[in-house]
Amino acid sequence: MNAYVSVMGMDKKGIIKEVATVLSNNGVNILDINQTIVRGCFTMVMFVDLSELTTDLAGLKAELSVPANAMNLRIKVQHDAIFSAMHTL
Repeated sequence: MNAYVSVMGMDKKGIIKEVATVLSNNGVNILDINQTIVRGCFTMVMFVDLSELTTDLAGLKAELSVPANAMNLRIKVQHDAIFSAMHTL
């Protein structure tokens, strides 16, 4: 199963490291990543492979809430099919 992880917030040092560490610690493989900073606002979208996920999706979201809260970020995890359906006309 694949999913998208989106991260938004004001740019600060360590965002990619913190999010990638949580993903790695839970068996998630990052397949593709795109990030940009516009006027100090950091935005990142990662396409990830959850086939070796060591927890359930709720557990992963709970663990991602730690860096989200600490760094004042919004982090969302969406199954590939849901993300694709939302962005298809």
